[in-house]
Amino acid sequence: MAERKLFAGHGVRRLRRAQGLTQAAMAEMLGVSASYLNLVERNQRPLSATLLLGLAQTFDFDPRALAAGEPGGGEEAMRRRLADPLFADIEIDRAELTEWLAGAPGGAEAFARAYDRIGAGDAAVMQGEGEDPGRAVRREVERWRNHFADLDAAAEALADELRIASSDPFGAMAERLRVKHQLAIRVLPIEVLSGLRVRLDLHARQLQLSEALDPPSRVFALARQLGVEARSEIDALVRGAGFADRVAERLYRRHLVSYFAAAVMMPYARFLRACEATGYDLELLRRRFGASAEQVAHRLTTLQRVGARGLPFFMLRIDRAGQVSKRFAGASGSPLVESLVPCPLLDAYAAFQRADERVVQLVELEDGSRWFTSSRCVSPPGGWAGAVKARFVVTLGLAADAAKGLAAARGLDFGGEATPVGLGCRACTRECPQRSAAPVGRAMLVNEREAGVSPFGFAGD
Repeated sequence: MAERKLFAGHGVRRLRRAQGLTQAAMAEMLGVSASYLNLVERNQRPLSATLLLGLAQTFDFDPRALAAGEPGGGEEAMRRRLADPLFADIEIDRAELTEWLAGAPGGAEAFARAYDRIGAGDAAVMQGEGEDPGRAVRREVERWRNHFADLDAAAEALADELRIASSDPFGAMAERLRVKHQLAIRVLPIEVLSGLRVRLDLHARQLQLSEALDPPSRVFALARQLGVEARSEIDALVRGAGFADRVAERLYRRHLVSYFAAAVMMPYARFLRACEATGYDLELLRRRFGASAEQVAHRLTTLQRVGARGLPFFMLRIDRAGQVSKRFAGASGSPLVESLVPCPLLDAYAAFQRADERVVQLVELEDGSRWFTSSRCVSPPGGWAGAVKARFVVTLGLAADAAKGLAAARGLDFGGEATPVGLGCRACTRECPQRSAAPVGRAMLVNEREAGVSPFGFAGD
């Protein structure tokens, strides 16, 4: 029988230690030599199907566990961490990284956890100034895969009540706030609010909105205020996060209130049905639920209800400098969410020049995975005439295999050529005319007699 082989030395070592066995003792139980088992544990020999079956029968465990839980998420995840400029002067090639993961999996996992905890190599954190609150909040959000079932249930119940009361969401919410919370809604001239878009004036019992807000933003502001009706659910989630930092706690609370507001505007079951019926047509969804493009994009990353899951989208919000101000991985597991600066070969940047158009692209990472992306330029509601206007591109992404039925993907050849992209120059080893730096752990090579596709070369593994 043909044997399927894999390298899973870290898993074998973890199993052996959990059983309290020496290599010699385990080898005897499996009918192999101790030297062979030693090579397997160091990933210098593959784990054959025969040995895998022997392990499963002898120790009564799920064989899939050997291929899961690699130290630090595996070699590619560790390479992304080591691409941080903090390690630019340390040359760690692929062979050395492989040896590290095989020889000291515990140490590699400890490094990964410490790096993730301090916020992706933030220099201020390294100097003892504390963790970036935004990163701490994002880690907590991703722990929940950006799906909070209790908030969705509470929002859905409220949305049903509002829908029964009126077909006008803004009017229904305003009436709810007036009757149940003794708050009046007042739209004020932009100069009166002095740069604010929303203000809660408890003395006057008013929720004051700037006239600069567009209709979706006005509805969202009222829905956020109605978040007081989910206070117990939100308080429980905040307590469970256990933030030591007050700023992180407030940021997390703000995220949860916004989550609830979006769930009121786009109730889970109705929104998911509309997604499936329209092929996740973003423009139709935006119009049907009276939401902005960015609000719909946020909502699409949250559809992970047990027994009623939507497609696993990820979302990025990028500015013209390539900085990411929002990132939600949801259940996508996409490495593209983790790149510090998105690859310049992504067509997302082209969306800045194509206002109100959606830019789609099929991309392929170095690991061979393919992803479909859909990007659109958005601007927050304006302020004074002549004031600086913020512009962002909101990018939604989905594994290519799951994207074939999307309305935005019609006509796209998923079997055709995809744009080769990376996770930033420091984490990418492709030859590329856009390269701005050598990959981490690779020495830059400069040859005065040759010129290649990339501005400069770099040493191999």
